[in-house]
Amino acid sequence: MSRKSDKNMVENKTPKKKSTLVRWFRSNVLRKHDLPYDSASAETIETPLQIVAQNFFKKKTAIFGIVVFTLILLFVLVGPQFFRLNLGEQDSTLTNIPPGSSMMKLPKELRNNVRDIAPGRTYGVGIDNDGHLYTWGHTRISDVIDLENIPDEVQAADLEYIAAGDDHIVAIDTSGKLYVWGNTRRGQNVYTSDIMGAQKSGKNWDIVQLEAANQCSAALDKDGYLYLWGNTSNMDLKVRKAYQGQIAKISFTANEYISLLKDGNVAYTGFKGKGSPFSVIPEPLLQGKTVDIASTSKTMAGLTEDGEIHIWGKVDRNEGAIPVFESKVVKLYGGRFHYSALLEDGSVVSWGGNDFGQALVPSAAKSGNVESLYVGYFQNYAIKENGDDITWGLKGFPLGTDDLGRDMLTRIINGGRVTMLVGAIAVVISTIIGVTLGGIAGYFGGKVDLLIMRVSEVVGGLPFIPFAMILSAVIGSRINPQQRMYLIMVVLGVLSWVGTCRLVRAQFFAQREMEYVTAAKAMGFREVGIIFRHIMPNVFSLLLVSMTLDFATSMLTESTLSYLGFGIPLPTPTWGNLLNGANNSIVIQQYWWRWVFPAIIFGLCVICINLIGDALRDAMDPKATER
Repeated sequence: MSRKSDKNMVENKTPKKKSTLVRWFRSNVLRKHDLPYDSASAETIETPLQIVAQNFFKKKTAIFGIVVFTLILLFVLVGPQFFRLNLGEQDSTLTNIPPGSSMMKLPKELRNNVRDIAPGRTYGVGIDNDGHLYTWGHTRISDVIDLENIPDEVQAADLEYIAAGDDHIVAIDTSGKLYVWGNTRRGQNVYTSDIMGAQKSGKNWDIVQLEAANQCSAALDKDGYLYLWGNTSNMDLKVRKAYQGQIAKISFTANEYISLLKDGNVAYTGFKGKGSPFSVIPEPLLQGKTVDIASTSKTMAGLTEDGEIHIWGKVDRNEGAIPVFESKVVKLYGGRFHYSALLEDGSVVSWGGNDFGQALVPSAAKSGNVESLYVGYFQNYAIKENGDDITWGLKGFPLGTDDLGRDMLTRIINGGRVTMLVGAIAVVISTIIGVTLGGIAGYFGGKVDLLIMRVSEVVGGLPFIPFAMILSAVIGSRINPQQRMYLIMVVLGVLSWVGTCRLVRAQFFAQREMEYVTAAKAMGFREVGIIFRHIMPNVFSLLLVSMTLDFATSMLTESTLSYLGFGIPLPTPTWGNLLNGANNSIVIQQYWWRWVFPAIIFGLCVICINLIGDALRDAMDPKATER
């Protein structure tokens, strides 16, 4: 065999020398050691990391803290992927709704027994085949008005039609008598002279359509006479005389209405006329072939004989994205921001705004056999031929809504991500500054230590919260909200490094006199290498505990600034400014969910971080282990 091959064999048998990082990972984490030992006679080797982990998980409070904090962390990191935040979101119809999920929960008395259903903004009202009335969902309008309190005369009446508005309900019985209850401060129960005369005489008072909207109502006679009443300053509640007796159906938007005439044309029968975007009616709806109309808050839709749908108005919620229908459309319905259509084969199709799943039709409604459909606001109720009911849309808010109608769950999730991000970045900044200055001061001492300590005393002597408020107010007014968030991170980091600096300095004073440091100096290592390669690993355990506790402190400080109005401004949510939004007696007393849920999750998060920090400190302290 050649000398060269012998040399290769020797080289192949010689194990490669592993890097320092690999050897540390193997010995501390994998429990694999590069030095051979007799497993039969040697004691079990436990790494420092394993000892710390054992001591840490012996504490029940540590286990509780790590589990709960991990769940909260996943909650705020993964949650925004499912609960997407829209900073421009607000809806006046969904303000201050308490937690719940009963907005579409039909009473058992209506199961297979529906005569009529009217979806309200946060509630529903229905009539069974015996004329009895039922309500469900969030029916409270104000502190003193609750739509669930149905007048006795309504309960005793044999009702035929029902309609639900923003803040009131209107019903009519089989004899033609009208009933209105709920909020009536804006004339919702004040009938016009035409209505009073028609009710008294019975002429032109065979009502076939009853509608309710924002503080107003409408009743349509089978002979085409339309009656409107309610808040005239909020809605165009007039009818041109030329159209009376010609109207076949009406539909309300947020502030106006449109009419389908008996001759198959669509007309703007109110007095607003040219000033309304709804007066510009698409040409196909003016050819005498329109069979149905519907509306959302800002759009109108017309259905022609050939099944074509034409939409006009302010289309900004995908109302104009009309899908391709597999069957001919026979009826059209509108909610607040979405449309639903009943097809010839008995199936249902919905489109438009889908913030609450109101455009996601269940497979049971897509499969056909739907006999009747009731649509309004954010709800859909489909009744099949066998009497079964299918619902989809807004069922409620798990944690309620705020004063602008925004989902508290979505804002808590996204606000937690912002609060934790600010706290984490602030800790990183303060740790970098504190470790650098503390390490330099502790290692070199002398004049360097004197200078750094005097600077730290100046920074530590600043009144933290007032100084941060002043700095945020002066600089923050000149920058946008995202830049202000970065400013808060930097301010918290720059003003909170003093404690870390003193801790590291004290540890360096003790470690620099150790034998291993003297040996490193004798071997010619540079000061930077001694500081960060030799001394710093021995200080890291205490530094880790300090960082953990500082993380909770930074979160509290950011929330304090936001609570006082000097932190991250709205509409960007944080746990602090969510609590700031609940900073008045009315909210505390009446809308408890607006402060209870943010306070609970924030308090749990901070407590768990402190529990983890305390457990780490005890686990890394050898003296605590001996005790």
